[in-house]
Amino acid sequence: MKHLILALILSISLFTSCNKEQDPFMISPNNIGNLNDSTQVRDLKMVFANDSIVTSISGDEFAGNTNDILVYEKGGKQLLILSPSQYLDSTATIKTIRIIDERYKTSIGLHTNSTFKTIRDNYKISSIQNTLRDIIISVDDINAYFTIDKDQLPAEMRFDMNLNVEAIHIPDNAKIKNFFIQWF
Repeated sequence: MKHLILALILSISLFTSCNKEQDPFMISPNNIGNLNDSTQVRDLKMVFANDSIVTSISGDEFAGNTNDILVYEKGGKQLLILSPSQYLDSTATIKTIRIIDERYKTSIGLHTNSTFKTIRDNYKISSIQNTLRDIIISVDDINAYFTIDKDQLPAEMRFDMNLNVEAIHIPDNAKIKNFFIQWF
């Protein structure tokens, strides 16, 4: 009987102590590694304890400065650019994240070096916007948007900002220029 109780206690403690660690480079709709949509600016040093955080506080949000927060590995490689929902507020949450490092990826492997084909084949495209230099592709399922340089479009489509660009117009091998996650 003693051995049964001891085995039961040991089994319970073994199961409760097995915590699955969060992949620090996994992108999901509400998380990027340990960073989530409710993380406050003041908590970033804990979230990125092994990395370096650089903030530039201009003090004048009317000048167009966004007070972005840059995240670097200790070795100097840039990982992310974070934009808070409110400037100069340590209790603000992060609104937009620009993914810089290619190790950050979604569950299907979408990352900064992916092509348009990866987006099209794995996600429902919510919208495509035509801007002066880029095409902006929104994917609401993962709260993401991507830019693709218009230089990768057929020549006749590069300079017409009024053209309604659709997914069939974008070549499969068009490279992602920027990868953003936006939390509301």
